[in-house]
Amino acid sequence: MAPAIPPSMERPHFIGIGGAGMSGIAKILAQRGARVAGSDAKGSPVTEALESLGATVRIGHAADHLAADATSVVVSSAIREDNPELVAAAERGVPVVHRSDALAALMDGARALAIAGTHGKTTTTSMLAVGLRTLGLDPSYAIGGDLDEPGSNAHQGAGDLFVAEADESDRSFHRYAPRVAVVLNAELDHHANYASMEEIHESFEIFVDRIEPGGTLVVNADQDGARELTARVRARSDVAVLTYGESERADVRVLSVRPRGLTSEVVVRFGGAAADLADGDVHLAVSVPGRHYAHNAVAALTVAAAAGVPVAELAPALASYTGVKRRLQLKGEAAGVQVIDSYAHHPTEMTADLEAIRGALGADGADSAAGAGGAAGEKGRVLVVFQPHLFSRTQELGTEMGAALALADASLVLEIYPAREDPIPGVTSELIIDAAREAGADVQAVHGAEQIPQVLAGMVKPGDLVLTMGAGDVTDLGPRILARLAASDEGER
Repeated sequence: MAPAIPPSMERPHFIGIGGAGMSGIAKILAQRGARVAGSDAKGSPVTEALESLGATVRIGHAADHLAADATSVVVSSAIREDNPELVAAAERGVPVVHRSDALAALMDGARALAIAGTHGKTTTTSMLAVGLRTLGLDPSYAIGGDLDEPGSNAHQGAGDLFVAEADESDRSFHRYAPRVAVVLNAELDHHANYASMEEIHESFEIFVDRIEPGGTLVVNADQDGARELTARVRARSDVAVLTYGESERADVRVLSVRPRGLTSEVVVRFGGAAADLADGDVHLAVSVPGRHYAHNAVAALTVAAAAGVPVAELAPALASYTGVKRRLQLKGEAAGVQVIDSYAHHPTEMTADLEAIRGALGADGADSAAGAGGAAGEKGRVLVVFQPHLFSRTQELGTEMGAALALADASLVLEIYPAREDPIPGVTSELIIDAAREAGADVQAVHGAEQIPQVLAGMVKPGDLVLTMGAGDVTDLGPRILARLAASDEGER
């Protein structure tokens, strides 16, 4: 029997129902039996998946899309105040509920496991959900990305565990009250909402204060921002603190990460405050490349252990995770060229994914040390198509983005994807391009995504790898690039 539906959620209307966070909540409510409706700017496989569950989805935004009997309107921070459906809700007195409050209501009564941090939330949440699902625990989960197919970002399970991605970007994670929480890292990002690292730390402290008494905080022992947070919150006597990482002081210590092509083998040791959670060294097989993804898996393992899941059982179950869409997702191969998609949009994420790709190529015998303009190894070059995300992020971190692109052999940089933001005078992709060239990168601007397949067709050769990178619609280029390369290859035969 599905959990009860909060009265305000019996007939909810979601503005932007196809979004990663919104669609997951809508899916869980539909699975609980709510009469879900909503709108989105355009149809997508996600909206089609919701319709298959019985949701009513309208394309475009108009006041008459809001049903007369709607019990609430659910919004995210991306919805503008002049949205006609939001205006109609105010005129009719329909309660407006923030996405995070809706998710908090769904978690009520469950043992909530919340995954927070500037980077790695979606991957870690996915790893944990897949591992628990593989063990037959049937958790509920809400993730910011699809696991296997459109609409697979959320599930109403029969078990008592609820795994949720906790978003700090708009401070919405302050609404949750988890039993176990993890902070993967803490860096300055989302510059429209945070002006300094002090504000970031204060926000994460509020999140930690929301952990249930007797609960557990899992926190990265290697990253500066996370270590500072640990120092600030250790005085809380009603919450246990477990650290993980490569530091000798980590309670769950990463002893080794060995690349095996596009996978990794990881060995960890439970000690210190985590000594009672596992015996001896624990071996993990991680089905995605890169040290940062290996650490995400260790974080997932530690969270589950803190929730009482036997480590010896979960460790092999985590190998069932084979990736989430847009996180180094292989889109295909044509003319001897692989195309991989990356959601990375912050310099730390960009650097980590590029290092992971180079490490994977190196593990297979390629020259992973070749930098910008360097000689390619047997596996060819790494070519990046980068789309900056948000004007505010580019303004603050454009120099660092450019430096990250120096890890590629060549890069094509698109114009900024604005998402919810208005342009900022003087802030363009040229900020990144200039910084990249200053760092020695081979980089060029491309004005218009439609030009990318043709430009790449004149650059690539068999053995190269193309990485589409960014949080915007650059992900749509993968199939078009593959089709163009396939056509070129066919024409040469």
